Amino acid sequence: MPTPAPPSRIAIIGAGPAGLMAADALTQAGLAVDIYDAMPSAGRKFLMAGKGGMNITHAEPLPDFLARYGSSRSRLQPVLEAFPPDALRAWIHELGIATFVGTSGRVFPVDMKAAPLLRAWLHRLRERGAYFHMRHRWQGWDGNGALLFSTPSGMQPVRADAVVLALGGASWPQLGADGSWVPLLAQQGIHIAPLRPSNCGFEVSWSSHLRERQAGQPLKGIAATFNGVRKRGECVITEYGIEGSLVYAFSPDLRDAIERDGSATLLLDLLPDLDMQRIRNEAAHPRGSRSLSSHLQSRLGLSGAKAMLPREILDSAQMADPLSLAQTLKAFPLVLRAPRPLAEAISSAGGVLLEMLDERLMLRAMPGIFCAGEMLDWEAPTGGYLLTACFATGQAAGNGVLSWLEQH
Repeated sequence: MPTPAPPSRIAIIGAGPAGLMAADALTQAGLAVDIYDAMPSAGRKFLMAGKGGMNITHAEPLPDFLARYGSSRSRLQPVLEAFPPDALRAWIHELGIATFVGTSGRVFPVDMKAAPLLRAWLHRLRERGAYFHMRHRWQGWDGNGALLFSTPSGMQPVRADAVVLALGGASWPQLGADGSWVPLLAQQGIHIAPLRPSNCGFEVSWSSHLRERQAGQPLKGIAATFNGVRKRGECVITEYGIEGSLVYAFSPDLRDAIERDGSATLLLDLLPDLDMQRIRNEAAHPRGSRSLSSHLQSRLGLSGAKAMLPREILDSAQMADPLSLAQTLKAFPLVLRAPRPLAEAISSAGGVLLEMLDERLMLRAMPGIFCAGEMLDWEAPTGGYLLTACFATGQAAGNGVLSWLEQH
C-alpha cells in the first residue's frame, strides 16, 4: 500500500482579524493551522478598536459600500463580493453574537463589545485544530527557506507548505502591527508602497489662546468641504490641531495634498443649517448693551469652540462686521500643516501592491505565500469598512490556500 501523504502544514503569521479569518476558512475545511503572533495574546488591535463600540461593518447597499474603497475598489471588489457585509453579519451570528444596525447604517454587536466575539471565535478555532504560538516574532526566512521566528526560547525555524501573512500596517504599533515586515518582503523583491497615516488627525497652528481654552472640545453639527466634496459630521479640537470622524473622512486627500503642496485648507461650515444671508441678518440685529459673544450666542447659538474659531483669523472690527463674520462662519479656512504620525493613526495606507498578488491573494513571485488585511495597499474610511476588508481578504487568502494546495 502506498504511504499516505502527510497532512499539509499551514502557517498563519498575524493573529488579527485577517489572520484569524484565514484560519477560520482553513479549519472549516478540516485543516490544522499554526497561528503565530509577536504579541502575548490575539486580536489586540481588534479589542482596542472595539472600546468605543465595536463597529463591525456597514449596512448600506453594496455598490455604495464598494465605492468607499476609492482607487482600490476594482481590485478589492471580487474579494468583497465573495464575503460582503451581509455574509459577515451571518458569520458573526453563527458565533452566537447578535448584531444590530444603528441609525447611521453602521453595524454593531448588540452588546457593543469586541471581547465576547473574539472569545467565541478563538474558542471555535481551537476546537477545530488551530494552534496558537504567541510571542513569536517573524524574522523572515532562513538559508534553507524555512520561516524564522524569534521566541522566548530563542530563534526557531518552521517549515510550512503554505503561509498566510496577515501582519497589519503600522498604526498603533504597541498593539503589534509595527511594519517590521516591510524590509523582509522587500528583500524578496516584493514591491511595497510606503506606509502612511490614514484616518488620522492633522496639525494646525492654533493660537495659544484657543489651544489652552478649547483643546478637547468638539465641533458638532458642522460640515466640511475639500476639493469640491462636502460632508457633514463632527470633529474635535486638540492641542496639536484637529481629529475626529469628519476629518478622517477626508484624510487620504488631505494627506496627499499636504505631501504635494506643503499644506491643505479644509473649509468648515460652522452653521450648515443656516444660509449666509440669515447669518448676516442675525449678526446685524441690534444687540444693545450685550457683548458680541452674548449676542452671537443668543441669535446664532454660537458658543464654545464654534464661537472662538472666527477670532483665529478675524480682528475685532471684522468680527463686528456681519458680512465678514457670516463669510467666515460659512467657510472657515482651516489650514492643515501635516498629518499626525503614523503610530497615532487609526489605520495605515500603503503596503504590498495588489498587483503583486494573483486572484487568490498569493504573491506571484513567491508561490505558496499569501497576504491579507491591512498589510495590503488599500485604505478605507472608518465606519466598518476597514474591518470588513480585513475579514474579506483573510477569508480570500484562506480559500486561496485551499485552492493552491489542491493543485500541489
